[in-house]
Amino acid sequence: MPRLFFCISLLCILSIHAQDRKIPVDTIITTTHQVTIKGKKVNYSTNTGTLPVWDEDGNTIATLFHTYYYRTDVENNTNRPLIISFNGGPGSASVWMHIAYTGPKVLNIDDEGYPIQPYGVKDNPNSILDIADIVYVNPVNTGYSRMVANKEGKYPDKEKFFGINADIKYLADWITTFVTRNNRWRSPKYIIGESYGGTRVAGLSLALQEREWMYLNGVIMVSPADYKVLRADSPVSSALNLPYYTAAAWHQKALGTELQQKDLLEILPEVEKYTINILIPAIAKGGFISEAEKKEVAKQMAVYSGLSEASILEHNLDVPTSFFWKELLRDKGYTVGRLDSRYLGIDKMAAGTRPDYNAELTSWLHSFTPAINYYLQEELKFKTDVPYQMFGDVHPWNLENDNTRENLRKAMAENPYLQVLYQAGYYDGACTYFNTKYSMWQLDPSGKMKDRLHFKGYRSGHMMYLRSEDLKAANNHVREFILSTSGEGKAAKYTK
Repeated sequence: MPRLFFCISLLCILSIHAQDRKIPVDTIITTTHQVTIKGKKVNYSTNTGTLPVWDEDGNTIATLFHTYYYRTDVENNTNRPLIISFNGGPGSASVWMHIAYTGPKVLNIDDEGYPIQPYGVKDNPNSILDIADIVYVNPVNTGYSRMVANKEGKYPDKEKFFGINADIKYLADWITTFVTRNNRWRSPKYIIGESYGGTRVAGLSLALQEREWMYLNGVIMVSPADYKVLRADSPVSSALNLPYYTAAAWHQKALGTELQQKDLLEILPEVEKYTINILIPAIAKGGFISEAEKKEVAKQMAVYSGLSEASILEHNLDVPTSFFWKELLRDKGYTVGRLDSRYLGIDKMAAGTRPDYNAELTSWLHSFTPAINYYLQEELKFKTDVPYQMFGDVHPWNLENDNTRENLRKAMAENPYLQVLYQAGYYDGACTYFNTKYSMWQLDPSGKMKDRLHFKGYRSGHMMYLRSEDLKAANNHVREFILSTSGEGKAAKYTK
């Protein structure tokens, strides 16, 4: 009987503990650190914790986990830029750029981005923390961010968070709360978004101006996803993949000798020109293209892609990216990665039209997952039993009424200060670099703001910063962009 009583008591205690496994709604843990960036020591503090999201009636409906880095060895942060950083997905935690790109710590990985043990993080000598403070934000259901139940135990409607416009609305409100609490209204402000985060920050640029009256100095788009192109069943969206095919094939040494012996950046302008002038019109003709033209285009696509002329004709010139990842090295027994085609995978069988898995993503999760869990709990002292969600359930995601590209254009038109930096990896097969260029070209059809749009390409993939050489270059490009757009007493106005 005593043993039975003990077991029942233990079960009750465990049950109570399990019910308490939830994230605090409004809490901050502060730690102090030092890092050497570009040869100079930088003292900084880190605020790690949560901040509420409220509904229209002031009720807490969610809490967002975030990490805020700010220098402590500066007398006044009034003119010090603030960077607000998002990843994508939708449904991805703010982890990738946090501990691999702009922050003061980066993963223990090799120079090309592959995982090594022991897992963890090390100082980032290329971080932009020397010139700007940074906050990494996890949207609802990512990282430790969660919805919050009301007094009756009912959770808010998912539609308040999970959709292009819902996401923008509540995040704009949350940013205002963060900026107010941390007294950063006077600082030059920037938002940076990777992948779907590009869609997010494009929409936020206008929402912050027109709903929150917060004007930005810059928007940084890292491997951005533009769904006006990506999910459009059109000759343009198909043809724009060809320059990426060239880049990936060149890296894998799958092109013919004539092209393979050239440098990548010698080849790409030629392929881009062919894509715009020849391939788009050819695919646009559909089934009414002449057989002679179809064969001629397939022949040239084969030269530029490393694929066979026959396989291109079998797809009527419209070659899916998934087929390319499977086909390029099929004869060698490998697939290539989706987000970064430098990575190789092994499938169960050579047959098929798409890889069994994403070789690059499994590699990244291999190193990122243990590192972020260790770093937040042990170095930043944020202790919790709540699981850190690298990818959270945010479905169904409402993709209707996507006006984010136009929102960014309008925000730029309304705000003469606002400039945009696009960054893309040549080997990214999900949000291809030429897709990014095309999206940038389409942003402002008038051409009157093109001097405020900037593009930088890198010899890596979706997360270009995982390659050591590109980590340094990409951070330097962000640093230069911030320093050149932070106002410095210049009037925000147009001149004739």
